[in-house]
Amino acid sequence: MHELSNLSLWHATMSAEEWGPGRPALGSDLQVDVAIVGAGYTGMWTAYYLLQRDPSLRVALLEAQVVGFGASGRNGGWCSALLPMGLDAVAAQSSRSQAVRLQTVMHETVAEVGRVVQAEGIDCHFAHGGYLSLARSDIQMQRERAHVQHLQSYGFTDDDYRTLSKEEALQRCAASNVVGGAFTPHCAAIHPARLARGLARTIERMGATIYEHTPVVEISPRTVRTHLGTVKADVVVRATEAFTPSLAGLGREVAPIYSLMIATEPLPDEFWQATGLGQRATFNDGRHMIVYGQRTADNRFAFGGRGAWYHWGSAIRPSYDRDSRVHALIHDTLRELFPAIGEAAITHRWGGPVGAARDWWCHAGFDRNSGLASAGGYVGDGVGTTNLSGRTLADLITNTPSELATLPWVGHRSRKWEPEPLRFLGINTMAYLPIGADRHEERHGTASKWREAIMNRLLGH
Repeated sequence: MHELSNLSLWHATMSAEEWGPGRPALGSDLQVDVAIVGAGYTGMWTAYYLLQRDPSLRVALLEAQVVGFGASGRNGGWCSALLPMGLDAVAAQSSRSQAVRLQTVMHETVAEVGRVVQAEGIDCHFAHGGYLSLARSDIQMQRERAHVQHLQSYGFTDDDYRTLSKEEALQRCAASNVVGGAFTPHCAAIHPARLARGLARTIERMGATIYEHTPVVEISPRTVRTHLGTVKADVVVRATEAFTPSLAGLGREVAPIYSLMIATEPLPDEFWQATGLGQRATFNDGRHMIVYGQRTADNRFAFGGRGAWYHWGSAIRPSYDRDSRVHALIHDTLRELFPAIGEAAITHRWGGPVGAARDWWCHAGFDRNSGLASAGGYVGDGVGTTNLSGRTLADLITNTPSELATLPWVGHRSRKWEPEPLRFLGINTMAYLPIGADRHEERHGTASKWREAIMNRLLGH
């Protein structure tokens, strides 16, 4: 068993071959063309597309732990077209047509990930089954209809987003108390750690070098400083997402927000015959508190949610990955959705931080004068978005004219988070707004309008 197998279900279900041998740390100073800080999805997709565009590039990735240690190896396994900022927020800063262009490219990104994993022989259990949002009360169904109507007001059709009747929703997923739902085909379920480790092997075959156990302490123009040596490069890519605050001078760039998960033991065939999810559609329901799930390739539920505290000073600790209170709430929610799981064992409990920018925008950008590039701020929607980041950064760095280089998220700059204690108070207040809104709906059967207004404003919806 690998020493990091206890990080998540995904790490625990990889074979020794899939883990592969460890990679050495940086041993001395280094000179390369492109230095990438972080060997998660953003860093590795960037290396992949850079080396496709110019195989002669010397590309090095510097990873503080091991490939797939962070969110790239521990996430819920949704390769979706979701963006953390809403279409209205994008339209307000550019135009409605630009917002449509960005969302359309995200639709195409799901298929692009599927194309690459097939072409490169990465067995990450990719299942392009779409995303199902279940409505389990009349007020949730009202929101689903309004959301689909809003998306279709931008010109999308039922082929992209559509509402489902009670019967249609139950045919796809027989959860409890379902009254309807909404569906988009633009999502695939994956095994995240297998994707991360497979990408690493692929870019190494292409010529990239990955240095593990090499924490970076500071990034500056054309220079990356570690305690093990200094790397000089024409281009430095920051791909550190939730771990960005550990870098000198970047403590308020993003906030690490924790998301936690559980996994059941494999469930019997008769359970799945009754429950559905035959195409392995990813799923949630219409509550305000974010939950997310998938049926894994080995017939488990992998199910997660928010609700964990933000920690003072953007702290990240291994102990924060396991909060028994939050894990119990997630388990209760799964049993509420699927009472038939009964006393099925929970075999894995884990979690980790995702990166949130102050305005809930993700971004990709490159400053040719300084040689500094960066991408991130996915707020948990990064499995697909990182692929778009990698393609976009590759075009920007190699000065390749492309549609991607002019998308409205390119070069976006979010303002910094407030200093403590304002950051601690503000983020944890935001974390509890959805809980309060859901409780209000359960008790009164009506929306908590003031909570919804604040949440929609924060998320740009």
